[in-house]
Amino acid sequence: MTKEFKQLIDLWFAEDIGDGDHTTLSCIPASAIGKSQLIVKENGVLAGVEVARQIFHAFDSELQMTVFINDGANVKVGDVAFEVEGKIQSLLQTERLMLNIMQRMSGVATRTREYVKVLEGTKTRVLDTRKTTPGLRLLEKQAVKIGGGVNHRIGLYDMILLKDNHVDFAGGIDKAILRSQKYIKEKSKDLKIEIEVRNFDELKQVMEVGGVDRIMLDNFTPENTRKAVELIDGKYETESSGGITFETLRSYAECGVDYISVGALTHSVKSLDMSFKAF
Repeated sequence: MTKEFKQLIDLWFAEDIGDGDHTTLSCIPASAIGKSQLIVKENGVLAGVEVARQIFHAFDSELQMTVFINDGANVKVGDVAFEVEGKIQSLLQTERLMLNIMQRMSGVATRTREYVKVLEGTKTRVLDTRKTTPGLRLLEKQAVKIGGGVNHRIGLYDMILLKDNHVDFAGGIDKAILRSQKYIKEKSKDLKIEIEVRNFDELKQVMEVGGVDRIMLDNFTPENTRKAVELIDGKYETESSGGITFETLRSYAECGVDYISVGALTHSVKSLDMSFKAF
């Protein structure tokens, strides 16, 4: 467990427990031992099992977890993913935090798997975005990977992505690219450069300047996407973004783009229903 993740877990418990779970403390003896099991109540893709293990261990290292279904598995209603044995007080105090994380991650993984299946038979991979829940980005992006998707970038620090506002504020595509190249060299950074284009004129400018790794085709129609991919001709990686729905996903993939970025993988996902019950 990283130091940063341990700090997050501490914050989550502080938010939920405060100065004590008085309901549990008032009616459950400190020495009482019991078992609880995670029951799946909705079909989908399971994600967060290993995160749950870390949550249990961080709160009470004596809790014993037995896993029956691992991250990435397809699950159905009634499946038991794991059981945990130990102090009942600990089981009750970790229940909600663990469920919140696992339900959210499983919802993201389930949605991602749906997109991945639509893309089967094409070379296109589905990417997530930075449209994540503050504080949960790493977990949501981990869930995307569990569902079969690809992480675009974790934050602002691991790639240069020149979007429309960057280009406009920089004074044009050529200035934005050249300044980025200079920055990377001066700072000795190992960063890829991606640039967003909004039309064929901007695409032409990018290809004249060169020196980028990926071109994002923003709000292009499928027809124009196909033309753009032909113009780029494999010289740069290609990514489609903007205005793409689940229903139109396949049509963009069939244009030959390398990636399609989808904010909906993380920003508007329904959590997968599950419960943690004593037995």
